Amino acid sequence: MPEKFSKWVACWGNATSITDRKEATYAKDLTLRYPIRACFSGNKLRFHFSNLTGTEPVTISEAYVAHSQATSAQSTASETSAAQFEYAPTAITFGGSTSGTIPAGEEILSDEIVFDITAGETFDVSLYFADFTQMNAGTAITGPLSGGKYSYGNFAKSATLPDDLTRKTNWIYFLNTIDIFTEEKNFALVCFGDSITAQDWPDYLTLRCAREGFNNVAIIRRAVSGTRILREYSCITYAAYGLKGATRFPIEMNVAGARAVIVQHGINDIIHPVGVEVNKFRPWSDMPTADDLINGVRSLYITHARKLGLKIYSGTLLPIYGWRTYNENRDIIRTAFNEWLRTAPDFDGCVDFDKAVRGHDNPKQFSNGFDSGDHLHPSAKAYEAMAECVPEELLK
Repeated sequence: MPEKFSKWVACWGNATSITDRKEATYAKDLTLRYPIRACFSGNKLRFHFSNLTGTEPVTISEAYVAHSQATSAQSTASETSAAQFEYAPTAITFGGSTSGTIPAGEEILSDEIVFDITAGETFDVSLYFADFTQMNAGTAITGPLSGGKYSYGNFAKSATLPDDLTRKTNWIYFLNTIDIFTEEKNFALVCFGDSITAQDWPDYLTLRCAREGFNNVAIIRRAVSGTRILREYSCITYAAYGLKGATRFPIEMNVAGARAVIVQHGINDIIHPVGVEVNKFRPWSDMPTADDLINGVRSLYITHARKLGLKIYSGTLLPIYGWRTYNENRDIIRTAFNEWLRTAPDFDGCVDFDKAVRGHDNPKQFSNGFDSGDHLHPSAKAYEAMAECVPEELLK
C-alpha cells in the first residue's frame, strides 16, 4: 500500500523585502510568534528563512513549532480536556543544530521536522533572537489569517506570551515559506503582487477554499507594498517598497508544489511618478507606457513562469479615481494595460479583479462600500469580492 504522504507542498508563504527604515533597525532578546493555519494534513514540515534584503548575517538562536493552544481549546469536547492540553514545542533545527545563521542576502532551509499536522488546525512558529539582530528582512501583511506577536525576552517555548511584554505585529520577519509533506493531490497557488495582495484578499481566498471544499490548494502570498514591475527605490524613505519585478519574481516563484500564479501588479508604476520638483525620488522619467508594462510582464513574469512549468493568470488593476495622484493619463494607461491583461493569449486566463470591485455607473472608481477611503486600496468587503471572483479552475 503506498504511503499516504508523498511530496512537499508549500502550505504558507510570504515575500521577503526590505523593512520600513525607522530609527531602530536592530533587536535583541526578542521572541517572534506566528500562528499558521494548516491547509493540508501531513507528517513533516520544513521551514524557509530569508535574509534576502539584509546586509548582515542573522542568527536564529532558537526556533520551535507547536500545536496551538487556541486551536486545541476550540476543538476539545470539554473545558477539562482543554485545560489538560500540553503545549509541546518541537525544535526546528539546522543541520542538526538548534540555532541557524542566515547569511546576508541569502535564504536557508531548515531540517525536515517530523510533526503530525491535521488540515484546519493552527500551529505556532516561534523564533528567538538572543543577540543584536538586524531586522532588515521582512514584509507587512494583513488579513483575517495574518499577523503575529513579539515579546521582549525568551518565551519561544512558552504556551502563552506575557501580556505586559507582548504586542501584535503585522510584520513577518525572516520566516518566508513553510512546506508540508503531504498527499500527492495537494498543490499551491501563488498570488504575486503589491499592497493589494499584501492585504486581505489572499486570506479571504484561503477561507473561501475551506468553506467551499477546495481542500487541495494552498494560497501562497508573494506581495510587497509599494513594489513596481520596472523600477525600485534606492533611498531609505521608500526602501520598504522593495525590489523590482525582475529581481523578485524568479526568487519568489521558488514554491514547492506550485501549479499556477496569479499576477496582480503594475499600479505603483503608474501612480508613483510626480516629477522631481515635487519629489526628487519620483521623476517623470519613471512613468511607463502601457507597452512598457506589457513588455515587462512578458519578459519578467510570463517567460519565467513558463520555464518553471507554471500556469500564469493575469489580474486586472483596480480603479484609482480619487487617489491623490490620479489624472486621466494615468487611468488611460491602466485601462489599456487592463485590456491587454484580459485578452492576451500569453496568459492561461484572467482574474478580473477590476470588474469585481468597480462601480457600475462609473467604472473608474470603486463600487459603493468597496473603497477603503484612500481610493486605491479596497475595503474588507471588496477584498472578499476579489477572493470570490477567482475562477474555480484555479482552486480544483
